[in-house]
Amino acid sequence: MPNPTADHVNSPWTLAIRAAADQGRPRRAIALYLSSFRSGAAHRPCPFALATVLKSVSRLPPHTVATAAASFHAHLLRLGLLAHPYPHAALANLYSRDPVAARSLLDETPPTGARAPHSLLVSRNSLLASLLRSGDLSAARTLFDQMPVRDVVSWNSMVAGLAKAGRLGSAIELFDQMPERNAASWNAVICGLIAHGHLTRAREMFEQMPVMSNISWITMISGYAKAGDVQAAAGLFERMENKNDLYVWNAMITCYAQNGCAREAIGVFNRMLKPHVCVLPNEKTFSSVISACSQLGNLRFGLWVQSFMGSLGIELDDHLRTALVDLYTKSGRIDSAFDLFKGLRTRDVVSYSAMIVGCGMNGKLNEAIGLFKEMSDANIRPNAVSFVGLLSAYNHAGLVEEARACFAFMSSKYKIRPSMEHYTIMVDLLGRSGKLDEAFQLIRQMPMQPHASVWGALLLSCRLHNNVKLGEVVASKCFEQASGESGYYILLGNIYAQANKWDKLKRLRKTMKERGLSKMPGSSWVLA
Repeated sequence: MPNPTADHVNSPWTLAIRAAADQGRPRRAIALYLSSFRSGAAHRPCPFALATVLKSVSRLPPHTVATAAASFHAHLLRLGLLAHPYPHAALANLYSRDPVAARSLLDETPPTGARAPHSLLVSRNSLLASLLRSGDLSAARTLFDQMPVRDVVSWNSMVAGLAKAGRLGSAIELFDQMPERNAASWNAVICGLIAHGHLTRAREMFEQMPVMSNISWITMISGYAKAGDVQAAAGLFERMENKNDLYVWNAMITCYAQNGCAREAIGVFNRMLKPHVCVLPNEKTFSSVISACSQLGNLRFGLWVQSFMGSLGIELDDHLRTALVDLYTKSGRIDSAFDLFKGLRTRDVVSYSAMIVGCGMNGKLNEAIGLFKEMSDANIRPNAVSFVGLLSAYNHAGLVEEARACFAFMSSKYKIRPSMEHYTIMVDLLGRSGKLDEAFQLIRQMPMQPHASVWGALLLSCRLHNNVKLGEVVASKCFEQASGESGYYILLGNIYAQANKWDKLKRLRKTMKERGLSKMPGSSWVLA
């Protein structure tokens, strides 16, 4: 069957139908097609226009879709266009939620012309992909098994669908049966293995690939990044001979930035800008680099990055604005952060939380509360980071009761389990407010093993309130968690010095010497 002519594709009716569909006006697109058909505007309807109309049918109210689909199905039969790849694939996609109707469509399609077998294969592949997207794995496998002819696209779709659903054994079994494989075949299995936590097996398959595509390298690097194995990701990155793909650099920079290796992230960014590499960054690159600047508190480099973006003509989208909000708030430039926040086209929980945290860190209690209320009024559900910001604001203002209430309804109303960071803020607030015993009990009630940072927050309060007895207990916990950190020994030493416990201070110094610990630069024992 010949392709539609350029006149057909670019006819005023076809262009008007496509415009209505692109504007999200399915009824208008369908009405325009019916008007063109009834008016006899074209000797033979354009298959492209029919495919567009069928896509518009899927956007009609659910209770009308089945009837409309059946009507257009009959219409295609009358026109002799049911076997044409474009309307046929669109109708198959429309029927993907109804396997029985879809099978009927494929079975009754007449084999018209030399291209008919290929048209049917394209349609079956389209239906297979649609069934897999909708999560109907059983119907997809039935269709795949009954296909008289399969190409590499058919096999790849089925393998990828099984792997994505966690049916890894079936995916690998099917992969082994493939008569022909390409890079996408290998990547489908590797992605599935990584998604379900089988990094070692994924690496084994990666190493067996006849040709490793850039997508394969990026998939493995990203997999290690999500697992927190920065060293393995970096090893793969350095092993790559051809690094002229921006997405490879982005994967490594993101890996470092997401795993707290901010200096390394900026180092890789600088490498990609070297004259012998000269890979131009994009929005994703800059987002990760700005995140690294935030972690380091490096406002100067962050400002240079923002200027560099401008020189490349990159406009600040909401993602970049949110990253800059985080940088500015952590650098104390809260007014600049607010200006960026106000310019967001769409505010989500990430942008709100970044701003609330910034307000909390900078002592802007009223602003933090106002933003939290604004977020709630917009039906945006807060996350754990939102409460870090709100609790930080209460901590900065010394408002114990308000913080207690916030800590409680975080769990009761929003079902958010407090993290180590939430507990640390509460312990710090209670301790500095003189409620040392309550802070100690809160730590003991934690559902997870307390980090040294939590005990350290209470140890600081013991020094503030000169509580030697509790300070010794808390210090012992710090020593257990971080035996090589001299700072906790110095804090206990200062508690002893303030209480004139010179003998205990002398023994503590001896212990530090025996363990090879020394005072940190800039620190000193506080004398009474």
